[in-house]
Amino acid sequence: MQAEEKLTYETWPAEPEKSTLEAKNKFLGFWFFLGGETVLFASLFATYLALKDKVPDTTHTLAKDLFDLPLTFVATMLLLTSSLTSVYAMYHMKNFNAKKMNLWLILTLLLGLGFLGLEVYEFYHYVHEYHHTFTSSAFGSAFYTLVGFHGGHVAFGLLWITTLIVRNYKRGLDLYNAPKFYVASLYWHFIDVVWVFIFTVVYLMGMVG
Repeated sequence: MQAEEKLTYETWPAEPEKSTLEAKNKFLGFWFFLGGETVLFASLFATYLALKDKVPDTTHTLAKDLFDLPLTFVATMLLLTSSLTSVYAMYHMKNFNAKKMNLWLILTLLLGLGFLGLEVYEFYHYVHEYHHTFTSSAFGSAFYTLVGFHGGHVAFGLLWITTLIVRNYKRGLDLYNAPKFYVASLYWHFIDVVWVFIFTVVYLMGMVG
């Protein structure tokens, strides 16, 4: 079946994200990309763990004195919920329902924006209340690099999904753009999983010292 053929619910394949050779190549290439991203984040985690207690003797501002766990927990719930809405979006994509897919993707975007807004507020609070900056200590450099790098990935994911929605709004679903939506959803799940590790390693472990 070619992407340019007129598709209906009855002729829509069960796995539209893998139904063409081009789609399979996108899927395979994306997994190689995620492999590189995993190695990169692993390096940032290792750096953070090595430097998390490296602060000047004049400040003693450690993670347990700094982090606002309730705020971070709310941000975590927003991001995890956005992963669920992304699953619903792909469910409707597989059922050839572009309108409902876009609706759930828009909800995903709103939740992602909420998470990003809380992260920006968190950074602002640390800088202005505790003078915890990127250059204040090795701990600060490692923290902002790891968490900020993840925040950059969230921002990129929001831009990616927004571009797909806008570009294909009138076009609807076909075998050319369905793999693109699916790969974007996989990327979103990836950054959600990375955040679970950040929340555990940086925030929860930081609070217990």
